[in-house]
Amino acid sequence: MTDLNRALADIRNIRRQVAETTEFHGYGPLTLSATAGFALLAGAIQSHYLPEPAAHPAQYVALWLSTGVISAALIAAQMLTRVNRLHSSMADEIVRAAVAQFLPAGITGVILPLVLLHITKDVFWMLPGLWQIIFSLGVFASCRTLPRPMLLAGSWFLLTGMASVSLGDVRALAPATMADSYAVGMALVAAIHYLSARKASVDEDN
Repeated sequence: MTDLNRALADIRNIRRQVAETTEFHGYGPLTLSATAGFALLAGAIQSHYLPEPAAHPAQYVALWLSTGVISAALIAAQMLTRVNRLHSSMADEIVRAAVAQFLPAGITGVILPLVLLHITKDVFWMLPGLWQIIFSLGVFASCRTLPRPMLLAGSWFLLTGMASVSLGDVRALAPATMADSYAVGMALVAAIHYLSARKASVDEDN
């Protein structure tokens, strides 16, 4: 390896390390709030069209998985715009670091229901709780580059997931289990990002 290549490799490593420790400002509070609304809408749709989700597990998965995918796509689209504006020259590295932290939880959340659909229906009721627990782990994994109060959001999803699993039967598939948990949780995430951005703005002005 030439000195130039070695120097370039060192620069890339430094940029990556900086990105992994820089507070991430790519999540927009309004977009996060919108995903809370999506959760409530999905809950209303389930209540109206899937009054017995245990009898229609595929439709239940399709409803909530599509809600999650739409929410993630909306967040990702706005994230790219905000990152380029707020993190400028470090945008690519910071986006990669943020995605890498949450990606394992995201992939697991997509695969898990597909697995549960192909085994005995006796355990399908656990899906909402497991989804929330997995989401909480993704939040915790991302906390090192997010505002410190984000630990509260991770704890919320962990507790609601545990509470859902503790129901022990198909009551865990009720619309409120997912809708209320994610609506409150994502509203909390949005509020934390809003207050963090406001504090950063005040600090810059001072």
